[in-house]
Amino acid sequence: MKSMTGYGRAKEERDGKTITVELRAVNHRYLDCTVKAPRQYGFLDDAVKKAAAVRIARGKVEVFVSVEVEEGGDVAVTVNHQLAKRYLDALHDLSETYGLRDDVTVTTLAKLPDVLGSERIEQDAEAMTRDVLAVFDKACDGFNQMRLCEGEKLAEDVRSRCAAIERMVGEVETRSPERVKEYREKLLARMQEVLADTSIDETRILTEAAIYADKTAVDEETVRLRSHLHQMDEMLKETQPVGRKLDFLVQEMNREANTIGSKANDVAMARIVVDIKSEIEKIREQIQNIE
Repeated sequence: MKSMTGYGRAKEERDGKTITVELRAVNHRYLDCTVKAPRQYGFLDDAVKKAAAVRIARGKVEVFVSVEVEEGGDVAVTVNHQLAKRYLDALHDLSETYGLRDDVTVTTLAKLPDVLGSERIEQDAEAMTRDVLAVFDKACDGFNQMRLCEGEKLAEDVRSRCAAIERMVGEVETRSPERVKEYREKLLARMQEVLADTSIDETRILTEAAIYADKTAVDEETVRLRSHLHQMDEMLKETQPVGRKLDFLVQEMNREANTIGSKANDVAMARIVVDIKSEIEKIREQIQNIE
């Protein structure tokens, strides 16, 4: 399991170019990848986004690409052969016409105007993309390693909170029958006070207690809540992204806790439910960081 937040960086020299790729990510509901590269390398955008989608499921990801070319590495020197031949013919003509020594050298020709020129080498988009993606892949290795470490910490925290909730669910299950017993005793005491000289119908009291127990029963909710906790523990073991599933499961857990709270009608149980909801909220906050 990985966190959605992370950082990764890689730097390599390839074909006379130093390529640096950095990745930064924060929480986001879906994958939102932005690529920032020098203007002349705009063709990298789609390729890098596709590569990111293969290795990252969710998060707002920023990829920074920088390319440093060694001095003169992107310049080609050209020779104007037609002009050089005309210069050479003219120099030979001078030599023959005036009886001068014909000592024309390469250096002589190279110094003449416009014989040598330079031009910017056109980028090979395919090769450049291949090189950048190779560096991106290495940056992504570090990026994912950092997210894995953070994900382990998040999973550990969520598990500890699930264990706390399970203990409190046990307290609710213990308290629930005691609460019905207390209600029956209070009802009996109240009727004895009101009907001091009249015999009390035990069947009536049992019926009222049964109705109360049925209305306030939370067995189904606690069973479902335990089931959700078990599911969450299993999800935390998965290697695939589970953030959205966990988010949905937390909503279901909160719904069960709310139902228990509405049925509680008991101060002690209400306090336990408040603590359960507090732990669920903390789990929800942590899950927002999980891919």
